[in-house]
Amino acid sequence: MSTAAIVMMVVAMVVIWGGLGLAIASLLRHGAVEDRTEDLRRDV
Repeated sequence: MSTAAIVMMVVAMVVIWGGLGLAIASLLRHGAVEDRTEDLRRDV
């Protein structure tokens, strides 16, 4: 593999994992995850 390909692969991985981390942090910050678990407990 060339150096450019390795650099592009690393950048792509950072973008993907960074976006996933930000999405999870956003959901946790706004309480979307906690609200859903309480609704599931009530429904069961």
